[in-house]
Amino acid sequence: MALLAHEKADMVSAHGSNPRDTGAVEVQIGLMTERINQLTEHFKTHKHDHHGRRGLYRLVAQRRRMLNYVKRKDIERYRSILSTFNLRK
Repeated sequence: MALLAHEKADMVSAHGSNPRDTGAVEVQIGLMTERINQLTEHFKTHKHDHHGRRGLYRLVAQRRRMLNYVKRKDIERYRSILSTFNLRK
C-alpha cells in the first residue's frame, strides 16, 4: 500500500524547507525509505510476490543513487540523512 497523503505531508513538513518543498533530497529519501519499509513488511508475508519485489529493488537502487549524489555534493548533509533515517552505510 502506498503512503497516505497525511504521511507524505508530515514527511515534507518535517524535512523540507517549506510545506510544499517535495523536491528536497531529504524529503525524497525519506519518502523512499518509508515505502521501502512498507514493502519489506509486505514481503515477510507474501514471499512469492516477485513482481512487487522487482519494484522494491528499483526503489532501493533509486535511493542509493540519490544518496551517492548527496555524498558527492555535501558530505555533512549525507551523514545527517543517514542518521535521520537510520540507514546503514
